[in-house]
Amino acid sequence: MKVGYIGLGHMGRGMAMNLVRAGNDVVVFDLSAEAMAPVVAAGATAASSVADLTKSVDVVFTSLPGPPQVEAVVLGKDGILANIEAGKVLFELSTSSRELALRIHDAFAEKGATMLDAPVSGGPAGAESGDMAFWVGGDVDVYERHLPLLKAMGDKPRHCGPIGSGTTVKLVNNVIGQMFLTVMAEAFSVGVKAGVDPLELWDALRLGVIGKGSALNMLTNQFLPGRFDPPAFALDLAFKDVTLATQLGRELGVPMRMANLTHAEMTEAVARGLGAKDCRIYLQLQLERAGVTIAVDPEELAQRQKAAKVA
Repeated sequence: MKVGYIGLGHMGRGMAMNLVRAGNDVVVFDLSAEAMAPVVAAGATAASSVADLTKSVDVVFTSLPGPPQVEAVVLGKDGILANIEAGKVLFELSTSSRELALRIHDAFAEKGATMLDAPVSGGPAGAESGDMAFWVGGDVDVYERHLPLLKAMGDKPRHCGPIGSGTTVKLVNNVIGQMFLTVMAEAFSVGVKAGVDPLELWDALRLGVIGKGSALNMLTNQFLPGRFDPPAFALDLAFKDVTLATQLGRELGVPMRMANLTHAEMTEAVARGLGAKDCRIYLQLQLERAGVTIAVDPEELAQRQKAAKVA
């Protein structure tokens, strides 16, 4: 299988190098000759254009800055779509938009080619070391056929569902990360304003539930299965704690936008008579507004948790 790689920036260069090191026949292209040079020196072949690369390989990987670049390289004049043949495959690794992924997929299907959205997570260091997650959406058979290539670049490939699923997972991952940072900055501002040393605060928090593991673990017993009775910690008690925390913020003159939003959500849930349920019951309000239901099978959830611990 001849492999093409387009986009040799901070992320793409490391992944392309790993493909070469794994013994693959790799053709590369980037607008910067300087970016291509080390990969070519490692054994790759330089293409003269996107069109030249697309015509000469069986599968193409693209790693680009964002939707405008993806659209130009894939759908633009003399781009990948214009030159790809039936039976060939594109893995689009960029962090881009779901709408664009669906559009590219449909355009490729009209030519008998296949596109999978496969954004990555791990940063430049992970791209170099192979400590990378690939979240892939699209044809599962095509995904499995190309697993050796994905595993040559990163150790954690995962098929997430139909086309667009990979992009959705990546965007959810990134927005959660930034929301966590916002919440922590707000909470730390209150703690430090109240006189606690920031390093002491950080070190002390590591001993509590937030510091002991991933926040994702806080979703497993109630939120994901949709079971809030009997409570592990009652909403009434959690509401009291958040009320006291936001009161502290007011006493110190510290704005607490995220905490006050959470308090408002909890207030509504308490007003609905849900105070005796598990504290996570107020999270259902967002699901209600979104028009979605989450009720994961407990046995399947337990299997995934067991597999995660083994990994």
